[in-house]
Amino acid sequence: MTTSARQRSTVSVSVTGLGMITPAGIGREATWAGVRTARSTAATDPELKGCPVDFSCRIPDMTPEQGRIGGGKAWRMGRFTQLAVLAAREAVADAGLDPASWNGARVAVVIGSGLAGAAHLETQTLRHHQGGPDLVSPTLVPMLIPNMAAGEVSADLGAHGPSLATETACASGATALAIARGLLRSGACDIAVAGGTEAAVTPVIATGFARMGALSGRVAEPGLASRPFAADRDGFVIAEGAAVLVLERTADARARGRRGYARLAGAGLTSDAHHPTAPSPGGEHAEAALRAALAEAGLSPADVDHVNAHGTSTPLNDRTEAELIARVLPHGPSVTAPKGVLGHSLGAAGAVEAALTALTIRDSRIAPIANLGSSEAGSAPGARPGFDIDCVTGSVRAQRVEVAVSHSFGFGGHNVVLVLTAP
Repeated sequence: MTTSARQRSTVSVSVTGLGMITPAGIGREATWAGVRTARSTAATDPELKGCPVDFSCRIPDMTPEQGRIGGGKAWRMGRFTQLAVLAAREAVADAGLDPASWNGARVAVVIGSGLAGAAHLETQTLRHHQGGPDLVSPTLVPMLIPNMAAGEVSADLGAHGPSLATETACASGATALAIARGLLRSGACDIAVAGGTEAAVTPVIATGFARMGALSGRVAEPGLASRPFAADRDGFVIAEGAAVLVLERTADARARGRRGYARLAGAGLTSDAHHPTAPSPGGEHAEAALRAALAEAGLSPADVDHVNAHGTSTPLNDRTEAELIARVLPHGPSVTAPKGVLGHSLGAAGAVEAALTALTIRDSRIAPIANLGSSEAGSAPGARPGFDIDCVTGSVRAQRVEVAVSHSFGFGGHNVVLVLTAP
């Protein structure tokens, strides 16, 4: 089956299944409920004891190796892979699909991760230094390499189509969704299982981020540390998590009676080509990604009702993003930033936030930003001093959303913007 360029331009892609495992809860509905409370999940982390920043956002009561994976397979998987497998299972079941009966040759898997098996590498390096090569696990390489999440999800689901891993730092999960959408539109597959996963909350990784000044230093009050767009924000909170979305061509989904949560109507990808960790001054290349995504969806900036912001709670990134939103979307769409509750799950964040955006469209509810008080309001409802954007604060806002954009930006200058529309 091939698809011409003209046909591709009219192919609509729908989100028909969601799976999430985050610090707010295990499962999509638990995560969505937790995000709507606007209560941070950050807490002191015993595994980070002695680190400059000793708190994180961890998944509660999550031990995938203890019966959740099954089949005696968990031992060979890094935690980031385990999370991906479990999120993918939930997403596929939510979509009403049965891997036992589908045509696996027409199913693609695309999973992104920023640091992949860094946690396993850290523990195995310590074992090597302390006891020599005989203590190094033979599973080191398969538990380390970033493609293994996609590989194990493919094996678990019997998906024999394209199996890809994306690595664009904190934009990895969003990049995976953009690539998966392209595979569907090109005719390379009929179903795409795509998302992001991360489990790299370790002493060395956390210390590395702290040493570069990226993490919040509020060690005495971790629950107040992640505060996107707040005037006194001072860095992000490191987190773990995974989200997987099932994508199908809208016509195919409807043929089997599925309306879907939303349509993935456009994707824009650009590069700052500026600096390893800092955004390009002025955010012109992130703006280009936003405009490209909207153009691909056949929409204008004035059509946007809602923005799911990257909103890391870092001084420079939040300022650049807020200025971008105010400049390109001056009509003032509502803005939320889930990292206030969930922390920053790095390579998983873009997929988590795309899934939350789909739930926002489904429920006509905007989750408030944690740790951002209405007393900071500026000229627009919920605006921050110097930020003329409509941040949702305090409580959930009822709002019908027809068009939403989800921003993801990553170290290395990666910019990814996804456009989701009502089904």
